[in-house]
Amino acid sequence: MLSNAYSETGNYPQPGTSAEIRALITQNADFLKETVRLRMDGELRPRVDPSDIVQDAQMEALRRADDYLRNPQLPLRLWLRQIALDRLVMARRRHLGAQRRTLHREWVLPAESSLGLAARLTGRTPSPSDAAGQAETIEIIRQAISRLAAMDREIILLLAMEGLNSTEAAKLLNIRADAARQRYGRALRRLRVHLPSVGLEGMES
Repeated sequence: MLSNAYSETGNYPQPGTSAEIRALITQNADFLKETVRLRMDGELRPRVDPSDIVQDAQMEALRRADDYLRNPQLPLRLWLRQIALDRLVMARRRHLGAQRRTLHREWVLPAESSLGLAARLTGRTPSPSDAAGQAETIEIIRQAISRLAAMDREIILLLAMEGLNSTEAAKLLNIRADAARQRYGRALRRLRVHLPSVGLEGMES
């Protein structure tokens, strides 16, 4: 039975049959939904539910399953992610017009990941009962990320928000896994520098 665990060493659960692909597509539904929600811009959000994009992507993945088994150029989770993002771009073209061909950077950050990142950078986070404080912290993290250079933003979104590991991120960025880890560390240090200017004091490095 295939596992859905993705380790830092890049031990991907790779399917060998169509049945195993179907199982992994189902297992990765929440991951795909978070990725689509993260990458969906504000103009499209009122018009399209991320679940619809994911369902469309899952159907497309099933249709292409045999081709994938014959020539798996990406680990399956990254292949599914790419299909989902392709369907998101198609939805944007359909709803917003052909001029919107790329993904607009206006993120809805996952709450748990954002709060975890804030705790890592500052050593503290609002209590679960403090809904207003949590919402404020998430918005502060979003603003701080938006001030980073594109390369730093992307590595933080991939690792901290989408939950990819360094091996997966390295494949997407066409760099080595150790370079991805180093890039992430530098991006976190730069992110910490921006926190005071957007209202969240970080601890001393």
